Amino acid sequence: MQAANPRRGYILGLSAYIIWGLFPLYFKAIASVPAVEIIIHRVLWSALFGGLLLLVWKHPGWWRELRQNPKRLAILALSGSLIAANWLTYVWSVNNGRMLEASLGYYINPLVNVLLGMLILGERLRRMQWIAVGLATVGVAQQVWQVGSLPWVSLVLALTFGFYGLIRKQAPVKALPGLVVETWMLVPIAIGWLLLNPMASSAQAEFWTTSQAWWLVAAGPITLVPLVCFNAAARHLPYTTLGFLQYLAPTLVLLQAVLLFDEHLSSSTLVAFIFIWAGLAVYSVDAVISLRRRS
Repeated sequence: MQAANPRRGYILGLSAYIIWGLFPLYFKAIASVPAVEIIIHRVLWSALFGGLLLLVWKHPGWWRELRQNPKRLAILALSGSLIAANWLTYVWSVNNGRMLEASLGYYINPLVNVLLGMLILGERLRRMQWIAVGLATVGVAQQVWQVGSLPWVSLVLALTFGFYGLIRKQAPVKALPGLVVETWMLVPIAIGWLLLNPMASSAQAEFWTTSQAWWLVAAGPITLVPLVCFNAAARHLPYTTLGFLQYLAPTLVLLQAVLLFDEHLSSSTLVAFIFIWAGLAVYSVDAVISLRRRS
């Protein structure tokens, strides 16, 4: 299907992935706040701003459909837990000098999606997909051999986001209403955490007179803006094009890690990246060939 407005689609898609790729700058700005507390506020402010955005950006019938299909609410509760775990791991990795591993995780993610499709959905992998997954596996194995431990940050990010996507497919709710429901279902947990942690930074009245408080409030819009851009881009661009653009975000994270935050890109880590990049190249070529055949 021909894209309605490719230029607008590219601008919106690039905007979404550039914002996602620059997230580390935001989390570094509030590095003095513990990762768990950042996620608590990300849930609360995303729920609030998301609810307000739904009043403006109408999605007719979404709540009625959810009421008529209560199973979808259970699915969104599970997917919300997974995305919260993904957020927490990512924020922790950024503020603990593990951005290279975070970048690696999001490079692995598309190949993890292919693997989950085979193992859980019973999909058959094409030959080039097998090669792509194999190359990524070699990259991870090389890290285990050289470093002596699994790159757990990378794997947790890739697996939580992979399972998140897999589960969200079982609840066909549009992205914004879905995220709003996911975050609202986490709100009681977030409030409970604040009540049980009266010594937390954000539980102190004087904290809300500092600039850090405004940074925490900004977690809501910062979460929602790229999501809105992505969904708008999806209406103008083919899915394969969006698939290529997704590599922009981990590339920006990688560049920031090395150039701005002095993380050391060792030769063993670089070799792992090269294997995974090669796997992504094979995967991308296969996606283009498959799309052309279907067309």
